[in-house]
Amino acid sequence: MGLGSSHPIPFPGDILEFPLNKYFSHFGIYYGERDGVPYVAHLTCRDSETKLLLFGRALRSEVKLDPVELVGRRYKVRNLLDEVHPPRDFYSLVKPAIDDMIGRDVTFDILFHNSEHQATLFRYGLKKSTQIEKVYAQILPTWKKPFEKKKL
Repeated sequence: MGLGSSHPIPFPGDILEFPLNKYFSHFGIYYGERDGVPYVAHLTCRDSETKLLLFGRALRSEVKLDPVELVGRRYKVRNLLDEVHPPRDFYSLVKPAIDDMIGRDVTFDILFHNSEHQATLFRYGLKKSTQIEKVYAQILPTWKKPFEKKKL
């Protein structure tokens, strides 16, 4: 099932990472199977008109439940925060939260509310994006000197 998965078979509530390119990935929560088909809940744009992000934002986004293979054939199980933050119980907390969010309008924001933020919010109850933190780690040192010299 998942090429390069850290688990051969994901468990409901696991965070799935779908690599898009060498810099960014798309994330979702493994929801389980329906009629033998594995599903993932993920934050995505609603329609083709909103796929072009305006300043890293898409106003017409939503949490969707899609077959894993539709989202991507390659994925990894990425429960990176389990050692620091205990995962919430899938059946009593995560699944009801997903079911409640499906179809609701959500603003996608590349820096503050992307698919990784949404996945960690479901699993741990807090928003975190390690891929954005890596971007910040690269950008902040570059901007630090101009701020210190008051050129910006």
